[in-house]
Amino acid sequence: MAYHKVNADQRAQGHSPYLDNDELQATALELEWDMEKELEEPGFDHFRLGGTVQHHLGNSQSPDLDLEPIQPSSSPKGRFQRLQEDPDYISHYTRQPPKSNRCNFFKLLKVFCTALILFMFGIVIGYYARKKCPSPPTSQEPNNLQIYHEILKEIKAENIQRIYRDLLQFPREDDVDIAMKLLVQWTSQGLEDVRLVNYSVLLDLPGSSSNTVTLKNSGECFYPSGQQCSRETKTLHSQDLLYSYAAYSAKGTLEAELVDVQYGTVEDLIRIQAITNVTKKIALLKLGQSPLLYKLSLLEDAGFGGVLLYVDPCDLPKTADLADKAFMVSLNSGGDPSTPGYASIDGSYRQNRLNLTTLLVQPISAVLAKKLVSLPEDIVQKDSCIPLQMPATGKKIISLSIQSVTTYKTISNVIGYLKGTVFPDRYIIIGSHHNSLNTYGGQEWASSTAIITAFIQALMLKVKRGWRPDRTIVFCSWGGTSFGNIGSYEWAEDLKRVLQRNVVAYVSLHNPVRGNSTLHPVASPSLQQLAAESQSFNCVGKTKCLGSNVSSVQIQGDADYFINHLGVPATQFSYEDIKTSENSSFLCEALFPVHTTKTEELDPSFSLHETIAKLTGRVTLRIANEPVLPFNALDIALEVQNSLKGDEVVIPQLLAVASRLRDTAELFQSDEMRPANDPRERAPIRVRMLNDVLQNLEKSFLVHRAPPGLYRNILYRLDERTNQFSVLLEALEHCKLHQSNETIRAALSEVLNSINSAQVYFKAGLDVFETTLAGKK
Repeated sequence: MAYHKVNADQRAQGHSPYLDNDELQATALELEWDMEKELEEPGFDHFRLGGTVQHHLGNSQSPDLDLEPIQPSSSPKGRFQRLQEDPDYISHYTRQPPKSNRCNFFKLLKVFCTALILFMFGIVIGYYARKKCPSPPTSQEPNNLQIYHEILKEIKAENIQRIYRDLLQFPREDDVDIAMKLLVQWTSQGLEDVRLVNYSVLLDLPGSSSNTVTLKNSGECFYPSGQQCSRETKTLHSQDLLYSYAAYSAKGTLEAELVDVQYGTVEDLIRIQAITNVTKKIALLKLGQSPLLYKLSLLEDAGFGGVLLYVDPCDLPKTADLADKAFMVSLNSGGDPSTPGYASIDGSYRQNRLNLTTLLVQPISAVLAKKLVSLPEDIVQKDSCIPLQMPATGKKIISLSIQSVTTYKTISNVIGYLKGTVFPDRYIIIGSHHNSLNTYGGQEWASSTAIITAFIQALMLKVKRGWRPDRTIVFCSWGGTSFGNIGSYEWAEDLKRVLQRNVVAYVSLHNPVRGNSTLHPVASPSLQQLAAESQSFNCVGKTKCLGSNVSSVQIQGDADYFINHLGVPATQFSYEDIKTSENSSFLCEALFPVHTTKTEELDPSFSLHETIAKLTGRVTLRIANEPVLPFNALDIALEVQNSLKGDEVVIPQLLAVASRLRDTAELFQSDEMRPANDPRERAPIRVRMLNDVLQNLEKSFLVHRAPPGLYRNILYRLDERTNQFSVLLEALEHCKLHQSNETIRAALSEVLNSINSAQVYFKAGLDVFETTLAGKK
């Protein structure tokens, strides 16, 4: 049964204390008007915002880079300071000197008492005025840098290593056990509100024996790893055999001809369909280049009956030794398949969805793939980077047997809250995961969990000394990630209305150390500048951080729901190996069995873990504490324009609305965000209004539907090779395959409406501020 975590009535506590006094609000807006008048003075009319992408990365005003406080954009002397320097300024309470020495004692006493009363009255007025009017945050904000430093210095590699090893020593049967351990651990570190949230969901688990592939020509039977079906295989780890499967695949046995479709692109399918009938045949498919679910949808539409899925050795990093290993994949796009679109809570209607595709899908090792394509062994040994390809002559008939079992299981999420003091109704979610199919997928889950636990530990040391963030930080350890991000989907679907209103950003810790060659930062456009600044600050003197560009590409993991259904800005830092080919994208969809020491071989000193923890912590702290959210509206408009460059299907209307979006975003960033970032010009009610606009910048870019495996959020590209909107690229491919441009027109309409909606949203934000100022003029 799901436990409801967030009480909607708590929203009332989220208002700033500055907003409870109507008189003070009016005063703040009047002062804001005076400051806006100052901006019109000579010297301020030359402000311009650069129109290139390099501008926001190289000329940032962030205190993290130059460690200097932000300079005010208005006169450094406040309204009341200038009043006191006015030569016409006269105090009305100065005492007149005595006219003569003949004044009697009573007159002197009367004057003295009057002056004393006025003096005391002035002290009382000053005291209450000081008490009611909050001091400007100018003196407090530079201290944030020191606070961040004090928190992050407590994150140490040896501490992460200790937590990591402690997690691996804990025996468990399923993720409920490790979830309970995390709950106790996070609570013991001082996190006040930690909850265990359970859901009963439909999982597709391996059967009692391994799936098999049989060559009908020779009668040879193979397990997915490439080992023959004989008694010798009983000495192999049974889990590796059983968990080499595709969750939610169709079940049964299929005997058919094997057809090599390479990467399963539209060009591959057009080539194959021109020479043979593919109905009910089995496709030999390489993983990579595009999302697996998208390629399977193309094969299903073409009429295939089954798929053998493998990874070409040429696409793997040279350091990866996975040729003789099969793997596990999930065909679930997200959440509990029996409750699509709504939470798996008591009373929910359960749909009968035992499989999510009509295809029989089986992952196999590269060793077995070589046997199926009849590649000579001596060629394999001489050069392992010859791409695998089946000879044009000869047919291979194979029998594929799949027998996984669907059953309901309980998965658990651990949710911990650190309440904010100024905006407690605004959430920054930082997510890791703890499900790993009983260690089949290696220990990357322990890396993820150790990093978030180390960050909580460092953060709570500062909290115990009296500090708290301005916004609420929500720590999440998800269950069911390997089966299609089930834990995060169910929790978010359960709290969808609350999260739509309150979540500010999502910071992901999915598989943080998957290699040791290069740092790979990913961020949505509005967070790219923040990610770049944090990376520069934390990677000074570290060669592994050089040349790491922040991109907006599709990523794996539990950020999926927040990006594609809530339109929440997201970011993720991870280390990975350098890609060996352009087809290496989306290889992380495969979950390989990795031995328990793999993580410590990649990062023996845990210095990479420490870097990821500090990068993640710094981004989280800045979003949680800066009065104005560190989001960049102009970067979104620039990303949209870059995505339209060189696209052959772009229509003039699309270019025009993208240009208007950039103009509006530039005006919004210069006229609204620049003054709000100056403590001397900042009015609490104005900041709250501005943050509400910034929080929802990316929601306009969610299209109603997208092809399987592609993001609904069009701001994210497929990979670093492609700059165009993925939905437009897919529509163009669909046109080639089906000889119809109807899909292109529909996709163009979706993109056009999204960009226009964002432009209208920015313009409405400007209009609100102009109306507010006009009303107070």
